[in-house]
Amino acid sequence: MKNHYDLLVIGGGVLGTFHAYQALEKGLHVAVLDRNRQARGSSVQNFGQVVPSGMNTKWQEYGRKSLEIYKSIQDQFDISVRQNGSVYIASNEEEMTLLEELAVINQGRDYPSQMLTAAECLQRYEGLRSDYCVGGLFFPEEVTVEPRIAIHRIRQYLEEQKGLEYFPQTLVTGVESLGIGCQVHSSDGRIFRAEQVLICNGYDFQTLFPEIFVKSDLQAVKLQMLLLESQPTQVIPGSILTGLSIRRYESFSECPSYAEIKAKEDPESLAKKWSVHILFKQAADGSIILGDTHEYADATDAETLGTTMNAEMNQYMLEEAAKIFDLQNWSVRETWLGTYSQCRQNDIFRQTIEDRIHLLTGIGGKGMTGSAGYAAKHIDDIL
Repeated sequence: MKNHYDLLVIGGGVLGTFHAYQALEKGLHVAVLDRNRQARGSSVQNFGQVVPSGMNTKWQEYGRKSLEIYKSIQDQFDISVRQNGSVYIASNEEEMTLLEELAVINQGRDYPSQMLTAAECLQRYEGLRSDYCVGGLFFPEEVTVEPRIAIHRIRQYLEEQKGLEYFPQTLVTGVESLGIGCQVHSSDGRIFRAEQVLICNGYDFQTLFPEIFVKSDLQAVKLQMLLLESQPTQVIPGSILTGLSIRRYESFSECPSYAEIKAKEDPESLAKKWSVHILFKQAADGSIILGDTHEYADATDAETLGTTMNAEMNQYMLEEAAKIFDLQNWSVRETWLGTYSQCRQNDIFRQTIEDRIHLLTGIGGKGMTGSAGYAAKHIDDIL
């Protein structure tokens, strides 16, 4: 253990870990402190999809940089990256119009994509229903990771090959600027010192600097997801995003027809009520992650989201999913609640205190895709 670091990162999730990675790449002495034994929040409670195609213009650039970083690390250390691409499946002509418009947009950005006919989609994706699919848009460069493995292996890579120091089960209770550095206090009495401190607190708005978060536009988002049992022989490669995803993802909001198409949606539908979009991601063991729903609360009222599972939401997702794929096995192995933070208006929350303490959270559902690329830029801003 060093007595003094160039950078201390509080929070070992994907956002904090990739900032540590970028600082280590600059040759700095870096430590990550996490209250748990290892990351357990939204960095593992997700699909494991790295899909820049779903992001707006600004964040797609970060996402594309992230793809480079994931692939570069995978070349040196197995972090579970698989490059099978992502596909958006349209269920009607409106959604197909959005896919065609997005293909043109990405052609202008020099980001590879390929329009697929319904027949091509049915040939590529076993079990895809012909009465659902009217066509698709495929992004060959995109990857998946195993969400319960990837973040831990990335940290392991940084410890073993880059010199990261990791302090698990370290609850930080206070951070102060000393003018010539910072001092960090943990609940067990330890003191850490660093030139700069980065706090990636996820959806914990109470422990550190709550007076700042209460005045922000941050909100907590609660989601529900399911894991279906392994499929005996059925293989569904890559990330499968469907019509509800086309209607939800930010990239499509930049399409010329988007506003008109969205205006026609039924405001009373369950998909609207629960902010549902149906995604499929098959894990390495053949199981399928399916989701998800979204419920929202201001940062000051995050506890109102509760911790209970809504069985009706899960049943709705299963019924909608069955309209899209004929799976060999629909048995549910697990269900879980996830939580992340996002901003109502801004794309991420960042604030610096006395030039040395940096708050960063509210990346929303962009974390797995955008964190690595965003960190490459943000680390230059704060160091």
